Amino acid sequence: MNEEAFRQQAHELGYRDIQFKDYAPNLDGPLHVHEFSVMLLVVSGEFSLAFQDGKTTYLPGGHCELTAQVAHAEHTGAVGARVLLGRKNPVAP
Repeated sequence: MNEEAFRQQAHELGYRDIQFKDYAPNLDGPLHVHEFSVMLLVVSGEFSLAFQDGKTTYLPGGHCELTAQVAHAEHTGAVGARVLLGRKNPVAP
C-alpha cells in the first residue's frame, strides 16, 4: 500500500490525526495497551508487533490495524522504522 491509498483508507475508516512516527533501531518495547485504535503503514525499515500469542513483522508498504486495549509491544530491526499512523478513539457504549 502506498501513502495516498493509506491516507484515503484511514480516513474512510475514521482514523484521524495521521502523522509520521520514527522508531529507533533495535527497539524492544514493553508489552502495553492504548486507549485508542491505531492504523499504520510502514514507510521504511522493519516494524514488528508482538502479541501474547505471536509476532507479526511488517516491511515497507505493509499495514495493519490495532484495536484499542490489545496488549502488544513494538520492535524494530537494525535500521529502525518510520511509520505513518492514524488514531481512532473507541466508540462510547
